[in-house]
Amino acid sequence: MKASSTQANQAQSALWNTRAGAAWVAQQALLDRLFLPFEHMLTQIAQDSGASQILDIGCGAGATTLAVAQSLAASGHCTGVDISLPLIEAARRRAQARHIAAAFLADDAQTHPFQPQGFDGVISRFGVMFFDDPEAAFANLRRAVCPGASLTFIAWRGRDENPFMTAAERAADRWLPQLDVMDATAPGQFAFADAARVRGILSGAWLDIDIQPLDVPCALSEADLHTYALGMGRVGVRLPDLADPLRATVSDAILQAYARYMSAGMAHFTAACWLVRARAG
Repeated sequence: MKASSTQANQAQSALWNTRAGAAWVAQQALLDRLFLPFEHMLTQIAQDSGASQILDIGCGAGATTLAVAQSLAASGHCTGVDISLPLIEAARRRAQARHIAAAFLADDAQTHPFQPQGFDGVISRFGVMFFDDPEAAFANLRRAVCPGASLTFIAWRGRDENPFMTAAERAADRWLPQLDVMDATAPGQFAFADAARVRGILSGAWLDIDIQPLDVPCALSEADLHTYALGMGRVGVRLPDLADPLRATVSDAILQAYARYMSAGMAHFTAACWLVRARAG
């Protein structure tokens, strides 16, 4: 059963307004470094699209929103929306500190009453895979844009194609059996792994859908890897609840699992994603 507008995305709201949101705020600088290639890519795409009023979905702490807003300068505007109030508050602080005229909404993009046809471009960096009713979400976004508006987002491909992103879960599975593999279509990081499903989700409200594989080399310093591995993701947010010595045992197993990615003080991996583009009819 699909959620009603009053019930939509309650689990995601609870997650991202508590420990997960706090973890992302705390590691904002690390995540910005990690995902910088995607920020550059979306900023360039936004510039090339000619759009002047851009909406950034699942903007998190605002890195991409701020980059796009800065690139538009006086010729346009960028608004970020995210379900996490802690992340939106962090984004607003960053915008103020950097004197960038970006706007931020703390709300659910699936149900938010955007001004009809208020935008001519929509972007997202890993922010659209968390809707419990993605068809309704993208229909709502279509109502928020004018005819001909562009839609561009980056989403993860499958778990098997992204072993770096799932290394902690595999390493901790022996001690944390409750971390079972999620339903492939459930809201979460890999919910858009199936390109045919993504096309079907978009086809009800968007035209000229183009889905291309995108493989991006990424790197983390050894210190950043340690923080990322033990403080982020489904395992990282659970580690503080484990009693010693179990927490130490699981942490050691996780770091050993990531050791194979290390070379000359850096962890290198490839992010296997989709670059999805469409147009509002």
